[in-house]
Amino acid sequence: MTSLNWRLRQAVLTLQQGGVIAYPTEAVFGVGCDPWNEEAVLELLALKQRPWTKGLILIASDFNQLQDFIEPVSADILQQLQASWPGPVTWLLPARESVPAYLTGVHDSIAVRVTAHPLAASLCDAFGGAIVSTSANITGRRPARNVHQVRWQLPELDYVLPGACGGADRPSQIRDALSGEIIR
Repeated sequence: MTSLNWRLRQAVLTLQQGGVIAYPTEAVFGVGCDPWNEEAVLELLALKQRPWTKGLILIASDFNQLQDFIEPVSADILQQLQASWPGPVTWLLPARESVPAYLTGVHDSIAVRVTAHPLAASLCDAFGGAIVSTSANITGRRPARNVHQVRWQLPELDYVLPGACGGADRPSQIRDALSGEIIR
């Protein structure tokens, strides 16, 4: 068994036990947890000092892992999603009524992305679904780009999956699928 496999299993075990982890993504380290575990999400928000009202991003390794969170999309929107994924584009899509407010904030949409980062995608595959993905930093500070920066800003995390971030120089673009507006 390789060191990476062991580390990936540790990260998945931490997620399954309700922990909050950090992991590399396309541009920066992300902080995440099981999106269906309210206690874990609230812990993540507390660690980041982030208001719940803003909502959170979910990442997945493929579109199917997002189905429980989003309303069915039109063929036109599906075509836009497929053209940008996997990749560093996050889409705001109408959220299913069953999606908790601690994920959507005060919005009726949810931010989702199919990641192009191999380790982040492997993490979603090994976990068996989408995970919360927000930048690894205290709100208002620069996002972490390596394990040292993650540990310095967020020492209370339950686990940090080591690895290199992808080549993107800034966090994912956020687009509203219904209006076409670029949010970030």
